Amino acid sequence: MRKLYVLGGRQRKALLRDPIKEWHWYDAALILEVDTVSGVVRTCVEYETPPDARASDKASINFHSGALMGNTLYTCTTTEVLAFRLPQFERVAYISLPCFNDVHHVTPASDGNLLVASTGLDMVLKITPHGDVLTEWCVVDEAPWSRFSRTVDYRKVETTKPHISHPNFVFELDSEVWVTRFNQRDAIALTGSGGRIEIAVEKPHDGILHGERILFTAVDGKVVVANRHTLRVEKIIDLRQIQDRDGQVLPAWCRSLLPLDDARIWVGFTRIRQTLFRENVRWVKTILHEGTVMRPTHIALFDVVAKQCLQEIDLEPYGMNTIFGIFPAADQ
Repeated sequence: MRKLYVLGGRQRKALLRDPIKEWHWYDAALILEVDTVSGVVRTCVEYETPPDARASDKASINFHSGALMGNTLYTCTTTEVLAFRLPQFERVAYISLPCFNDVHHVTPASDGNLLVASTGLDMVLKITPHGDVLTEWCVVDEAPWSRFSRTVDYRKVETTKPHISHPNFVFELDSEVWVTRFNQRDAIALTGSGGRIEIAVEKPHDGILHGERILFTAVDGKVVVANRHTLRVEKIIDLRQIQDRDGQVLPAWCRSLLPLDDARIWVGFTRIRQTLFRENVRWVKTILHEGTVMRPTHIALFDVVAKQCLQEIDLEPYGMNTIFGIFPAADQ
């Protein structure tokens, strides 16, 4: 697989000078095409959310996680769901609803509808391709809309933090809808069985089905491998130990992955922002020490069997300062 699409965003220039609130960090959503052989990177999409779908002119704009189905790439901003036909990146779908706040993931469901993680409302929604809401699940033990109001346009609310759960990645497993829960460090079934996968090592993002396994990223640089049948964690791969060539911890926020086979995995890393030093982010505080080198926003290819980092590509020179998704691109 020579070319990749990487989804994320470009940070505001003001962030380089003065600390700003995290919900103002990014001023443009980006999709880059990365040629992993030649090193050539080109911008496929640079996008700004229209004013009527965001809280203010300072509201962050970046692409969060999505899904690639055939030649259609689904993605989302904090308040929108978009779909692009590849490789021209013609926009073929657009949905923005008042119940969208800090949306982190969209993916087509097996029945042809869309599953959306409205992270700011601690909810997962099933909507039609035209934007009609079919089902609402609260990801904690309360009824949907217990803490929020149906009459409020949450696209116009800058943030609802602190979130009780912060659901951020939706997937289907054996006809059930599952979601990763950041604060509970787990993944749970929202329908049917009530199943749960405990991801106790750190807070998770992606939940990617790969053969008989489910691969989760943990923000501190681990890939957690669970058995899709037993729902038990079988392996924890510490990418920081593999990537640390000089015996010095080089941290970055780990989120997004693309398995190529049972050994090789592309993983995205986002530079840790100063705000995390001031917040009570446990793993950041435990690994920072004098002389620690901060890693840039980059993607890396790992051989998790041989425990080797095969390749790294820094994306900051191309304007990408946060990464949420990595997908295969058709070689042209």
